[in-house]
Amino acid sequence: MLSEYLAITVGAILVNNFVLAKFLGICPFLGVSKKTSTALGMAGAVVFVLTLATFATSLTCNLLLSAESPFARATGFNLEYLQTLVFIVVIAALVQVVEIILQKLSPGLYSALGIYLPLITTNCAVLGAAVINAKLARGVLQSTIFGFCSAVGFSLALLLFSSIREKLELAKIPKPFEGTAIALITAGILAMAFMGFSGLVK
Repeated sequence: MLSEYLAITVGAILVNNFVLAKFLGICPFLGVSKKTSTALGMAGAVVFVLTLATFATSLTCNLLLSAESPFARATGFNLEYLQTLVFIVVIAALVQVVEIILQKLSPGLYSALGIYLPLITTNCAVLGAAVINAKLARGVLQSTIFGFCSAVGFSLALLLFSSIREKLELAKIPKPFEGTAIALITAGILAMAFMGFSGLVK
């Protein structure tokens, strides 16, 4: 059992990193990575939303939407076709909560994150985690651990990338590679570096 949780943890953070291996959540990854302080705020928001979202969606799936759920066994109705719709509604509600909290507690960070904060609602990393858990029929605890570790992996990639981009601002870069071009090249090299972790877990 412990080895299973370890495999989920290592797999989600390093081997199957959502940004650098599965290429999910690229929009906020590129959008808020110019400054480490902003990236840190986004990382915190994603960890909060992704952990709670995987818990809530897994609970909903196991109790209501799954073909093996108590609701399905009691009524004979299979609501699996509603999974994606329900997942999006749950994620949107959680993002709204995060947005309200940040607006009240940290207006500066709320302003710095800008449009990328509500974009967590449509962040395919958050929805992807919920769908992966549903497809693999994971329990609530396994799903929550997977969600948290996936968010940690996303945060790790985001913070590494933002620190490199801050250094690049001070570097002399050839004119054709300035701006987005060097950011994409850097992201590609970072993704190749993470490929070194493949094989740690099956």
